[in-house]
Amino acid sequence: MPGVLVIEALAQCGAILALREIEDRDSKLVFFTGIKEARFRRPVVPGDTLVLEVTALRTGSRIQRMRGEAKVEGQLCADAELTSIVANR
Repeated sequence: MPGVLVIEALAQCGAILALREIEDRDSKLVFFTGIKEARFRRPVVPGDTLVLEVTALRTGSRIQRMRGEAKVEGQLCADAELTSIVANR
């Protein structure tokens, strides 16, 4: 699995996390705005089970910052700090 898709998967998990914290989530959209300190540590190959973990670093009404880690069998494959904004639909 290409590293860019691992980061995309982490960003989508982060969007789910951000929306879970908002009360009127049906009227909101989450937009991915940035990535910092992305590191790719080992390849993800067919047959691997990728486990994604996203932790909120900053949750505001508009700007969200998260730390994401992707692991296979407990070994870190990729990690990054992700930023997104929450906007009205």
